[in-house]
Amino acid sequence: MAPFVLPPWIVLDPLLDSWLREDIGRGDRATAGLTGIRTAQWRVKSAGRIAGLDVAARIFQRLNPTVDFVALVPEGADCEAQTIVAEITGSIGDLLTGERSALNLVMRLSGIATATSLYAAQIADLPTQLVDTRKTTPGLRILEKYATTVGGGISHRQGLDDGAMIKDNHIAAAGGIREAVTLVRESLPYPLTIEVEVESIEQLDVAMECGVEIIMLDNMPVPMMEVAVDACRKHAPHIKLEASGNITLETIRAVAETGVDYISTSAPITRSPWLDLSMRMI
Repeated sequence: MAPFVLPPWIVLDPLLDSWLREDIGRGDRATAGLTGIRTAQWRVKSAGRIAGLDVAARIFQRLNPTVDFVALVPEGADCEAQTIVAEITGSIGDLLTGERSALNLVMRLSGIATATSLYAAQIADLPTQLVDTRKTTPGLRILEKYATTVGGGISHRQGLDDGAMIKDNHIAAAGGIREAVTLVRESLPYPLTIEVEVESIEQLDVAMECGVEIIMLDNMPVPMMEVAVDACRKHAPHIKLEASGNITLETIRAVAETGVDYISTSAPITRSPWLDLSMRMI
């Protein structure tokens, strides 16, 4: 499996430090009298895809650089229940103080990666790509979106400055699709793209006439989506098409079979349960 690219530590370290400060507060009173070096194991309690082990290692090392965190499975591995995924050696105080922050993060990211992998598997043999959304936990977006890539998806905009997505409220405020696109084009830096959300074939026609780079087919039933894809391929084949809205494991394949380029869904992030892991001293 190809390596997954984490954001640089200069970006992540302030986040990790803030999580440790939140948990430690004025000190870990339960570990005050404990001394010595020990080794602990992380075991996954149910089957799933593992994500975030390198970040977990960094959390322990922010406490003490001498902590040795050894991942026993590669990032993105699909593990059966009871698989030991990591061994950590260090002072008892560091192991116990960093345990909850590190485990919470890996359980959250692994849950997202596991859910994403289920969606991606439904369309793995089709050219349509699965993408995430900006519906993320405040403060965790950069890592939750990383977890979707571990699950087999690709990341949509990291933030509002990554591209211009003109949605229904923008269209209403501007007075129409043409007006909204014109306003955006006046100030959009090169080479950012414009994406327009449409809900009908009529709106699709206007968006194609405007020459935008991407059109989102929002909450369209599959038969209407098929008409939209056919029209766009005939009249504006250079425009990429994205389907969004009410995407489930049961519907995602039918949507992909319409021929859209992308399917975006928040479900793997907003609806995924955590993948439960535990730490035990050995």
